[in-house]
Amino acid sequence: MQQWLTMTAADLGRAIAAGDIDPVELTQAYLDAIDAHPLKDRIYARVTHDRALAEAHAARERAKAGRRLSPLDGVPISWKDLFDTAGVATEAGTGLLKGRVPDTDATVLRNATAMGSVCLGKTHMSELAFSGLGLNPITATPPCVNDADAVPGGSSSGAATSVAFGLAAIGIGSDTGGSVRIPAAWNDLVGLKTTAERLSLEGVVPLCLKFDTVGPLTRSVEDAALMLALLEGSKAPDLTETSLKGRRFAVLQTIAMDDLRDGPRAGFEGAVQRLESAGASIDNIDIPEVADAMELTGVLYTGEAYGLWRDVIEANPDVMFPAILQRFRAGANYSAADYVAGCAALKKAKTAYLKATAGYDAILCPTCPILPPNVERLNNDPDYYLTENLLSVRNTRIGNLMGLTALSLPTGVPSCGITLMSPPNTEEALLRIGAAAEAALA
Repeated sequence: MQQWLTMTAADLGRAIAAGDIDPVELTQAYLDAIDAHPLKDRIYARVTHDRALAEAHAARERAKAGRRLSPLDGVPISWKDLFDTAGVATEAGTGLLKGRVPDTDATVLRNATAMGSVCLGKTHMSELAFSGLGLNPITATPPCVNDADAVPGGSSSGAATSVAFGLAAIGIGSDTGGSVRIPAAWNDLVGLKTTAERLSLEGVVPLCLKFDTVGPLTRSVEDAALMLALLEGSKAPDLTETSLKGRRFAVLQTIAMDDLRDGPRAGFEGAVQRLESAGASIDNIDIPEVADAMELTGVLYTGEAYGLWRDVIEANPDVMFPAILQRFRAGANYSAADYVAGCAALKKAKTAYLKATAGYDAILCPTCPILPPNVERLNNDPDYYLTENLLSVRNTRIGNLMGLTALSLPTGVPSCGITLMSPPNTEEALLRIGAAAEAALA
């Protein structure tokens, strides 16, 4: 049973279908692993034992009757603690929401459950999802799988580490500025950022509704494709017979290649070489409008975030991590006119980006320009925290601002990922390309 904890979700699903794995035994193996793990309380905020076993028993009966609901029917999954779970606290990593217990599941959780997934519990996250680091002194900071003294990336920190440490087959996170892709990269996983508004945000604690997205953290591209289908109640794309031959990629030079640390640079350059060796043609591309869009981050992100949370925050600001509180309050510096002007400017930048990248199958960049920072130094050095936090989300935020879908893949260099970005609502095509890229990078 121990080997089940490191199998892909797709392989687990196939073994359930073949009768080689019992969903109840599989779920119990995961629950036992969670309960026995010394880092459990830094990864899981709450474990839903009763729900998981009830869902696993139902999956067992369906499997016996030949009525499985999906390829992942009976597979155990973790959920970031901003997805509402009926009767179970959903606190989004903040004391502001302590004791908040929703009456219903989030729509995406309801969809996944209706297609047979098993809910293991809720994972820790950055406070209100407003950090790319994964540091949370208020609740818990999960460890990076490659460095126990470093942060794991955020804000979907526990979602990533639940998979990386073998405590879930898939972790469901959210991505507003990189919160799926950063922890995926730093924990050597696959992370899919979906197009804004593709997946329902009903029952998801918001940060910036303009940019909030839902996405999976997985062990393979196939798992990401299958999980996307569960989240929206659709059919997964066919990933067979994929190839990079004839594919056209471009490396984004604007901002994304600036100030790379040695590890991320080596991982990215090595990955690009392997993609070329597999048959892809790769150009370099500059898009000045990307830099213009990045200048809008303050007004668009902090303006909306503070607008959504101002009254709740100012009623009880002392319970917040000061660095996150400060980031929210920066939104008070912008007016409604500033926000409207920013939205208009971003629309122009997005149009220019899509025009410049037309004809390419994907745009490439390092997922993150830095390696996971040290927890102790982040806690004790405010300037270091600010610098590393801004750098952590710099590259990933490009995808959010431009409204793209994006896929982060491991490069083989620990905690270093490569991201493939494609136009909005092209997840199926991107996942097919991603499957071929994954094979080239393996």
